[in-house]
Amino acid sequence: MDERRVPRRKPLTANVGALCVGHHTYWGQFDGLLDELLGKYRVLLDRLGAQGVTVHDFGMIDSAEPAYAAVPRIQAANLDVLFVDMVTYATSSTFGAICRSLDIPIVLVALQPLAAMDYPRGSTYMQLCNDDFCSVPEFLGVAIRLGKRPPEVILGTLYDDPVADAELAEWCQIAKVLHDLKSARLGHLGHVLEAMLDMHTDPTAVTAAFGCHVVQCEADDLLRHYRTTDPAVVSAKEAAILEFFDTPDPVSDPITSRLTPADLTLAARVAVALDGFIAEKRLDGLAYYYEAEPGSELRQVVTNLIVGNSLLTGAGFPMCGEFDLKTLLAMLIFDRLDIGGSFAEFHPVDFERDSVLVGHDGPHHVNVADGQPVLRSLAKYHGKPGSGASVEFQLKEGPITMLSIGVRADGRFKFVVAEGQSLRWPIPPTGNTNTHGRFQPDVRTFLKRWVAEGPTHHFALGIGHHAQTIAKLAGVLGIECCLVAEG
Repeated sequence: MDERRVPRRKPLTANVGALCVGHHTYWGQFDGLLDELLGKYRVLLDRLGAQGVTVHDFGMIDSAEPAYAAVPRIQAANLDVLFVDMVTYATSSTFGAICRSLDIPIVLVALQPLAAMDYPRGSTYMQLCNDDFCSVPEFLGVAIRLGKRPPEVILGTLYDDPVADAELAEWCQIAKVLHDLKSARLGHLGHVLEAMLDMHTDPTAVTAAFGCHVVQCEADDLLRHYRTTDPAVVSAKEAAILEFFDTPDPVSDPITSRLTPADLTLAARVAVALDGFIAEKRLDGLAYYYEAEPGSELRQVVTNLIVGNSLLTGAGFPMCGEFDLKTLLAMLIFDRLDIGGSFAEFHPVDFERDSVLVGHDGPHHVNVADGQPVLRSLAKYHGKPGSGASVEFQLKEGPITMLSIGVRADGRFKFVVAEGQSLRWPIPPTGNTNTHGRFQPDVRTFLKRWVAEGPTHHFALGIGHHAQTIAKLAGVLGIECCLVAEG
């Protein structure tokens, strides 16, 4: 099976902090204990460093005084997540000042070296080396008394514990999402597709909820880049497109044809223009919809973004059609979780297979395609102006997760999430992406439950089951999260 991937434009990263806590009284009572506990802490530092994040080490905090002294340094590091290694019992004075001063997720890591005490040879020293959970209740109780969000807890053993390892990796991935959300520049080009009332999004509300900035863009700036494209760069882009995509003959849809040379050149030229445009605007994602004057050069440009958009989305630069800023955010979240994030909506239901076609026209995350993606020339884009090259593929078979970001009556955002299965069954050869999605308990019940939660009709589609991770992210952001279906 051909599994081609577009390389990331820039690596995922995050700033995470780490410190360990203990009780200063122990050091004079038990020779070697401090060094042994710091050895445990170094294991955590190494594991964090292996997650592709920048680790800021704040060392041992063993009383209130160093806790207060550490606060300015922790704040200056601009962290996305702070990990507190509970290497032994510690009084909550080591935590109170830090917890009170930070507005980022804090994760208490309680990983004891032994799966169980060696009871016949047990000692106080051995107990203290494995007392990682002992002060966790105290720390959470203090956080709640301070009016702060209770820290998350990773509980397990220091070695050979895949559950704890997965939770540590999960929080590093959440840190990568938070890192980009709080500084992302999301382009907004054009206007809402006429009459789609659920597409309207307040950019100020986006900044309030997620931290990112919405950049209002002009279609004429994209046209300017189109008019100045270098023919050699366009030729190279054509070659790259033909290398990545298959271009088969049409099948059953009369509006499709084999990719024409004119559509390939136009798609490549617009893709080159798009590359220059987003570099000029320093964007991290783009939601767009624009029609322009019929027959104009600008219409030709804005209706032929699909190929370039799909390559960019696969490279970690999410592109969302129909001016859907909320789904652009969902796609960014999925991409930073490294699970894809394709632009999707529901298509016809397959009552015979108890599934529903999930897909869309326009941009897609080509790295989650099952096999080589296809380009077809379309004589018309249904429901929209224009014609040209369009992307078609089926999603990888296996577990999938969907995230739609809706807006409640009070204006606050809401995450609507579902897990299901992508099945390798026939899809229509229409030049659009599709996959058969199967959801619990059955397709009728699932779809009714999904729409009852008030989602935007679009959503981000990713591979794997990640509903619990998204729920944790929603909790950090203070956003309501509804899980419609698991598995």
